[in-house]
Amino acid sequence: MIKITFPDGSVREYESGVTGLQIAESISNRLAKEVLACSVNGETVELNRPITEDAELKLFKWEDEEGKHAFWHTSAHLMAEALQELWPGTQFGIGPAIENGFYYDVMPPEGVSLSDSDFPKIEKKMQELVARGESLVRQDISKKDALTFFGEHGQTYKNELIAELEDGHITTYTQGAYTDLCRGPHLMNTSPIKAVKVMSISSAYWRGDEKRPQMTRVYGISFPKKKLLDEYLQLLEEAKRRDHRKIGKEMELFMFSDLVGKGLPMWLPKGTALRLRLEDFLKNIQKRYGYQQVMTPHIGSKNLYVTSGHYAKYGKDSFQPIHTPEEGEEYMLKPMNCPHHCAIFAWKPRSYKDLPLRIAEFGTVYRYEQSGELHGLTRVRGFTQDDAHIFCAPDQVKGEFLRVMDIIMIIFRALKFDKFEAQISLRDKVNREKYIGSEENWEKAERAIIEACEEKGLPAHIEYGEAAFYGPKLDFMVKDALGRRWQLGTIQVDYNLPERFQLEYTGSDNQKHRPVMIHRAPFGSMERFVAVLIEHTAGHFPLWLTPDQVAILPVSDKFNDYAFNVKKQLEDANVRAFVDDRSEKVGRKIRDNEMKHIPYLLIVGENEANSATVSVRKQGEGDQGVLSVAEFAKKIADEIAEMTRNY
Repeated sequence: MIKITFPDGSVREYESGVTGLQIAESISNRLAKEVLACSVNGETVELNRPITEDAELKLFKWEDEEGKHAFWHTSAHLMAEALQELWPGTQFGIGPAIENGFYYDVMPPEGVSLSDSDFPKIEKKMQELVARGESLVRQDISKKDALTFFGEHGQTYKNELIAELEDGHITTYTQGAYTDLCRGPHLMNTSPIKAVKVMSISSAYWRGDEKRPQMTRVYGISFPKKKLLDEYLQLLEEAKRRDHRKIGKEMELFMFSDLVGKGLPMWLPKGTALRLRLEDFLKNIQKRYGYQQVMTPHIGSKNLYVTSGHYAKYGKDSFQPIHTPEEGEEYMLKPMNCPHHCAIFAWKPRSYKDLPLRIAEFGTVYRYEQSGELHGLTRVRGFTQDDAHIFCAPDQVKGEFLRVMDIIMIIFRALKFDKFEAQISLRDKVNREKYIGSEENWEKAERAIIEACEEKGLPAHIEYGEAAFYGPKLDFMVKDALGRRWQLGTIQVDYNLPERFQLEYTGSDNQKHRPVMIHRAPFGSMERFVAVLIEHTAGHFPLWLTPDQVAILPVSDKFNDYAFNVKKQLEDANVRAFVDDRSEKVGRKIRDNEMKHIPYLLIVGENEANSATVSVRKQGEGDQGVLSVAEFAKKIADEIAEMTRNY
């Protein structure tokens, strides 16, 4: 008999060799029908995998990320099987589950070029295969046999992957006539896949290397019910409506120019005004929490990033070093702000009385992203981080960490990010080679984050292997209005950079001590944060933040002078307004400015000019009646005061 411990702490005994499905059946028939995969001692596996020792068990349904992952991973194999039947000789690269669905990188046989016209054919074939109810059979295979098998089937990309694997740790999964190199996990069979949709195709270099062959990446998604697919497709339509690239263009917030360079956003006047208000908002909070602003260069000596470890870790993802006229002198576009801030700490002797030292910067950094990965403001090559670094004594770490958590909560409340999850990102349990620093320092840093979350009463799940190379972190995963998850806000505890830069302060014992460094960025990057904010609000920003609060619409050219008089009165009352003095009908002006997400429209004509009033329309609510200009300005001020009184 073996003991199975469940997430609630309860323990049951089962015979050795019991499977996750059998355990689910022992709990309830309904659970057994809904469960898709399980984890045994932290490893997600198929439901028919025998459990032969005492274990902690979690059962995953569709609602769980792990359940979706197994479902979509199996669907990727299903799509590959369909492609193999439709176009024999297709070569396969990799086919993972992703956040929404799955993809497979494939090389169609010579003479075949996949296009969206093939999508219905692929979907029909996938549905035919599902009807067969094929089981997925996992098999351990030797490296030699794997190379032979995939070689005989002409799968050169698979053989390249196999060549890098360690013998004794290679597995395949087979359903029907299709066999794939894979670690899993999967569903036990394809029957639960009730609805499939091939979404798009694109080009992708093999293993992301521009010097390697270009493959066809086929994206798909699947669901256990057709209703869920229909809801997802509706969600996609809404996402298109909210696309920050579309809204950003309509609202004239930002632009890109191939002449300037791919992935280098330029902020237009209205976007700049919005961004600066966000910066001022955070600067005011930071001032209350004792931060000092600094500014550092856009470039730095290559040696700076060699010292910090960033060059070894991110050198290939950075722009190439800049050679100056002086022989042997190399600089780099700044990929990170933290090495510069370490230099600021080190520029003069520090005492324990100086700690904690909190320095903040809206610092622009540069990292090379492949052209195919660039996407609006969310993936760019130059971006500004709302960076800050806290240098503190070891006994101050938890308190400072808690204060940073308070700042992030203020921002989330102010911008209506009400749904979020906290994730504690720790080192990989096995592979420690990719991290720098001592075991002792890592343990202290990880413990500080866990204790801070416990003290704050903040539920947080732990993800192993997601830590930064220099320290563990707490990430905040925000759900937007469409339920999509975005990583916004991060706090990292770092014992290692102070060590690498030999930072020190004089303690109360008159001895030298090493400070601890806390990295934090509540917004993350201004570009990505604004993109998420646009899509979360569909461009309807909070009134205190929006670039244009009021559009004044004269009903004809005769009332332009009065409209500009109203504009001046509003500006004197700190209300942001503009006059739409186009020679268009007022109905057209209303529609156009509502499309630009202007919160308030003021219609002015003969009656309003004679009575020194404005006719008020509110975005999404229509006519609000007639007010004097002073009354309307007070209405705006009161509304903003109510929004911001807690911030």
